[in-house]
Amino acid sequence: MQQRRLTLPLNPLRAFAIASRHKTFTAAARELGVSQVAISRQIAILENYLNVSLFERGIRSAKLTEVGRAFGLEISGLFDDLENATQRMINQETQSTVSLRVYPTFAHHWLMPRLADFRARYPDIHIRFDTRVEPLDFRGTHLDVALQLGTGNWRDARYRKLFDEEVDAVCSQGYLDRLDAPPELEKVAEYDLLHARYRRRAWESWAEAVGADISRHRPVEFDTSLLTFSAAEQDFGIAIGQLALLDRAISAGRLVRPFSRPVKTGSAFYVVWPTATSVNAKTRRFIDWLLEQVNLAPEFFKSGDSSRS
Repeated sequence: MQQRRLTLPLNPLRAFAIASRHKTFTAAARELGVSQVAISRQIAILENYLNVSLFERGIRSAKLTEVGRAFGLEISGLFDDLENATQRMINQETQSTVSLRVYPTFAHHWLMPRLADFRARYPDIHIRFDTRVEPLDFRGTHLDVALQLGTGNWRDARYRKLFDEEVDAVCSQGYLDRLDAPPELEKVAEYDLLHARYRRRAWESWAEAVGADISRHRPVEFDTSLLTFSAAEQDFGIAIGQLALLDRAISAGRLVRPFSRPVKTGSAFYVVWPTATSVNAKTRRFIDWLLEQVNLAPEFFKSGDSSRS
């Protein structure tokens, strides 16, 4: 008959393993970065689970029982082995991988078409995409680098500007062909205006800059810019496009600019990396490659240095 597996309380076990090694709640609390009360509570949970007393508690002190001392000797090394194995796995997984935070739209329209060049030059370096749209904070993450839209004010980070954000109205030629007359800026509110949920003010900002009135328009909203630009390519209506990202779609004729009224937003796209940790060679190669794509000087390696680290 197969023995029933125990559902082990891992957090209390770890707290006890560290407390038994130090022989005090205070030192264990300091190592784990929690309060002494929290350590005592975790050990009490474990004692209730095991139905044994692991520490004798006094008014101002706690002392290991014989059972606690023996149990601590058995399990303390297990947690060290577990942490070492986890760290080896992380190191092995990340040593040839660059973890990149990037917007889905930037990845799809700008980065992916260029990435074959990077892979051809550095076949041993892999890029892991993190496409969450949230404020950038390198603390508590495994991110190596990020591609972000902003004004250059990220905390605990260095950055280089890649290019300014310039926007304009974009749509498909098929959509224009369905209109009764050539598009006019004065009638823009009468057209199907496509909005992205994360860029709610894009239309208002562009219209204000070019002197257009869209106060009476009925928006068609999509969750992401990626969907919005795809809808524009497929004849759904007109979107406010980020020109640097959509350059290939415009050059190929999949998108056109019906009014040709570009507007600089004041923001820019940056490559950003943390200062709290050292930048590994793989990430440095990737950052310099990104800068090369927009004809900027490298940050880390001399131009023409193609050695791989």
